Formats: sequence, structure tokens, C-alpha cells
Amino acid sequence: MQIAEFQEMMKKLYFHRDSERGVKGTYDWLMDEVDELGEAMEGTDKEATEKEFADVLAWLSSLANLLDIDLEKAALGKYPHLCPKCKHAPCQCTF
Repeated sequence: MQIAEFQEMMKKLYFHRDSERGVKGTYDWLMDEVDELGEAMEGTDKEATEKEFADVLAWLSSLANLLDIDLEKAALGKYPHLCPKCKHAPCQCTF
């Protein structure tokens, strides 16, 4: 499944509810899920961590749907197989 296909699946499943919640409410849910991901990463349960990654991706997709943003296009537009700063792959930026 491609990013665009996943985003479309989230739209079919949740767009109506997400629209009722609105951008701010959906953003707040995304941030809650990011916090839960951080907590899961502190533990040793890989399956729980995988589920939190999935939740973050789902809520990010929902938020993008509300804002009419194509995540796949946005991601590949910024990261076209090269580092957007140094323009190399792999990245050669110095930190």
C-alpha cells in the first residue's frame, strides 16, 4: 500500500467524524498519539510501539485530509530521494 492509498483509506473510514471534530480537535488527537508513541518507545513492547506508530500515521493522514494535503506528494516534494539541505543521498550534512 502506498501513502496515498493509506490516506484515502483513512478518508473513507473517518473523514465525516474528523470533519465534525475539526482541524484543531484532530491536531490535538495527533499530538496525544505522538505523546503515546514517546511513552511506548520508553518500554520494551515492540508490538505496542508499532501500534502507536500506526496511530500517529492514521491521525496525521486524517489531519492532512481535513486540510486537503496529499501526504505522498508533500513528502516526495520535500524529500526527492535526496537530503533537502545538502542535496546528497545519503545525507552529508554536518551537525
